[in-house]
Amino acid sequence: MTASPNISDIPHGVGVGRAWSAAPGPVLVVDGGGNLVEANRAARSLFSRQAGKDLTEGGLPHWLAQAHDSLRTTRTPPDTVSGAVADRTFAAHPSPGEGGNVVWWLVEDTDLRSARRALRSERERTALLADISGALLSSLNVDRCTEVTARMAADHLADAAVIVAPARGRRHSLTYAQAGGALTRTVAQIEPAAVPGLAEALQGFPPVPTRWIDPDGLPDWALPPGSDGPIGSVIITPLPGHGVPAGVLMLLRSSTHRAFTDGEEVFAGLFAARAGAALSAARLYAEQASITATLLRELLPPRLERVHGVEYAGAFRASLDHELVGGDFYDVHPGADPSKETFVVLGDVAGKGLEAAVLTGKIRSVLHALLPLSGDHRQVLTLLNNALLDSHHTRFVTLVLASVRRRADQVELRLTSAGHLPPLIIRADGRVEEAATGGTLVGALPEVTARSANVVLAPGETCLLYTDGVTEARGGPLGDQLYGEARLQTALRECARMPAGAVVERVQMLAAQWLGEGRHDDLATLAITNSAAGHGADPVVDGHRDRPAHRARR
Repeated sequence: MTASPNISDIPHGVGVGRAWSAAPGPVLVVDGGGNLVEANRAARSLFSRQAGKDLTEGGLPHWLAQAHDSLRTTRTPPDTVSGAVADRTFAAHPSPGEGGNVVWWLVEDTDLRSARRALRSERERTALLADISGALLSSLNVDRCTEVTARMAADHLADAAVIVAPARGRRHSLTYAQAGGALTRTVAQIEPAAVPGLAEALQGFPPVPTRWIDPDGLPDWALPPGSDGPIGSVIITPLPGHGVPAGVLMLLRSSTHRAFTDGEEVFAGLFAARAGAALSAARLYAEQASITATLLRELLPPRLERVHGVEYAGAFRASLDHELVGGDFYDVHPGADPSKETFVVLGDVAGKGLEAAVLTGKIRSVLHALLPLSGDHRQVLTLLNNALLDSHHTRFVTLVLASVRRRADQVELRLTSAGHLPPLIIRADGRVEEAATGGTLVGALPEVTARSANVVLAPGETCLLYTDGVTEARGGPLGDQLYGEARLQTALRECARMPAGAVVERVQMLAAQWLGEGRHDDLATLAITNSAAGHGADPVVDGHRDRPAHRARR
């Protein structure tokens, strides 16, 4: 086998002209057999640093020899020829030379390739950040965001990831993820100061350089359960939130892999910024949702069943299907014992939506405070009217008050309407009567007037309280007719001897059918039924059996 020719033995620009030999870039002349026959000064300098084992017998780099052989065989110049020489990269361009030789012009593209690699890496990182942002922002659940952050960090940035959540008391929530492995969560009491930079990161301070962290000094809790092999490199970076740190991200890389670079540290910070923003938003949403749920529990109408042998049932539908509260409301306040009256109220605040619901909550609170005076409806209405006139609200309310007490097999009601539709009495034989009560609305005039009516319910008879959302429901065959009181009374004739729950469900169903898909006001209905089967049963309101007076009046 013939040894590769020494570059120093190659003629320097013989017969190729002074301009060719003085070309700034490397130029090689190769004969038909693939042997290097001429080279200019730049080529000789370059190839003198190339190891002989990386050259063919003809003195060419292997990639250039293959391109030359392909050119000689196909007579067609290749589209792209490039490769490395002495740790630098070049693009080779052929041109015909004398005597069938080929002149290869080498143009260095080392910097261009490096720039392309850097650009490709940045594009990949940008795409990864976009994917991360999309995945994190797709959920406002704190646990889900934490799991996604740990999983994506382990899969794309390191061999394993640990998320340390802010302390609750002296305990921290820890989320572990390994690349391609399981994700685990635990809550433990840890000592952040045991890991350099962790205590500071939990307070939102900038991360410490990874070279300051000794992987061998990590405590056991900082390593994912079941991890094998020593840790060779660690990044600890805060998860910045909206004013309050959302936790800390720890990235772990095995000692069998290269250490984290400065660029990877920077990218980890960008990842953590997006993850921290998503976690902070999720925590803020969770806090607001908890506050909203707490407030809604006080605004939602209670679930009714029976009290002292009298059956109660209520139903509410807000003006908008996505809302849970509105301006219509009802409450049942049980008497301390069967000999005491149960105080019932159904009302309609002017307006709808959240603003009306806020005033509804205040009115319910005032009425609850006035329970000791509930035996005098006129006094209750007067005090409530004064309270509304003294408030900053400009809305008014219509009410129906009912005091209910069982006597033997009959139920006695005292009904007082203040600007509200009078209750309807459904007799056992199917007759429907309108209670003879009326009065002025509350919260609009200096004085409120009201007329009470006494009603007795025999077994199987019902008193229905309802708001104008039922009778003013606009729809029907033509879509513009009001449901009206006459249609309601006709429908209620079929509800004789029905349980209270069936009556309110029937009324709500009829109103919904009449409305169709049309807009509507809040709808509230409450039925009070003398159920013979319920006589003597334990009283229940809002799912709780009746207790002594201090609990029944809560």
